[in-house]
Amino acid sequence: MTEANSTRFLTGARIFDGDSFHDGCALRIDAGVLAGIIPEADLPQGGDAVERVTGVLAPAFVDLQINGAGGHQIGPETRLQDLANICAIHRGHGCAGVLPTLITDRAEVTARVIEAGIAAAASGVPGFLGLHLEGPHLDPRRKGAHDPALIRPMDGDDLSRLCAAAAALPALMVTLAPESATPEQIAALTRAGAVVSLGHSDCSHDTAQAAIAAGARCATHLFNAMSQLGNREPGLVGAVLGGDIAAGVIADGIHVHPETLRLALTLRPGGMFLVTDCMAFAGTDLTEILLNGRPIRRHAGRLEIADGSLAGADLTMAQAIGVLTGQVGINPARALAMSSRIPAEVIGAALGRIAPGRAAELVLLNPQDWSLSRVWSGMGWAVPAAGP
Repeated sequence: MTEANSTRFLTGARIFDGDSFHDGCALRIDAGVLAGIIPEADLPQGGDAVERVTGVLAPAFVDLQINGAGGHQIGPETRLQDLANICAIHRGHGCAGVLPTLITDRAEVTARVIEAGIAAAASGVPGFLGLHLEGPHLDPRRKGAHDPALIRPMDGDDLSRLCAAAAALPALMVTLAPESATPEQIAALTRAGAVVSLGHSDCSHDTAQAAIAAGARCATHLFNAMSQLGNREPGLVGAVLGGDIAAGVIADGIHVHPETLRLALTLRPGGMFLVTDCMAFAGTDLTEILLNGRPIRRHAGRLEIADGSLAGADLTMAQAIGVLTGQVGINPARALAMSSRIPAEVIGAALGRIAPGRAAELVLLNPQDWSLSRVWSGMGWAVPAAGP
């Protein structure tokens, strides 16, 4: 590709830059790098550098909680190639980057997944932003689909392993319950560079506040698997809604009632972001997988273990935006920011904005239902993957 034809212009769509919409404008891309938003009147005349598209052009998504894809669940068998395959599937769903997520497992499995993650980072796997370790340092009273036999308090070896991983990975998110980790351990993880996220916890409001004071700055799938807001005990939900830490939410219309989510977003005008919490079902038509030897069944948009507990979500980020804008009634600019800019900021990734010098990672969305039309990655369009 020569210098002359490495410049492309996309026009005809509303452009969302991560904060606000631009109408009557075009996006310039130079050799796979965003060069700026310009008035349509300034477009060059003639040639094939200008392409007209319809819909909403926005930064590609960032998902900080994905448990697998393509039939592979992050776990004991996860290797570098598995992480590469999972990231590729999610890039087809419009994600510029993801945090593959290991849920509660044995120490040796955690070590093996960290090793694979370090290898993925060293290999430059497209879309790999780091890891999310959800457990095992949780509260069994709020276990959700996690195996209670594997949940345990954090010890010195665990802390050393996590601090080393935080130094070696582009980003590391650690979901823990304050009941299973001390404020000193939370502070050490934070100093090491990990994003400590509170979740799967039955803690009191005061205990949550102590964890936040120690360095925790996020909450995992708000409302799910945590102490709820009560009249005499605000719980972890109250600490999140009354504070300023970030919080992921699963907007599938199942995990959180749309009205509850609307109220939460009204109370917290910033800091909340979307996660899919998707499982190995993503990118497949599978109806059942095994999680630590226990079957998870997929039916009517729900993923459940035998007792009926939800086990992740059957969701893409584009679908979550559709739920937020439709069922919840959130304005599109906020919903789009929750899918890209805000989660990118949580882990310090240079994604989620259309700005000069940023990599050209874009999605084209249908504003009627916010479904994904096309994905732009680097030098041109890629074919979006079908459904979850």
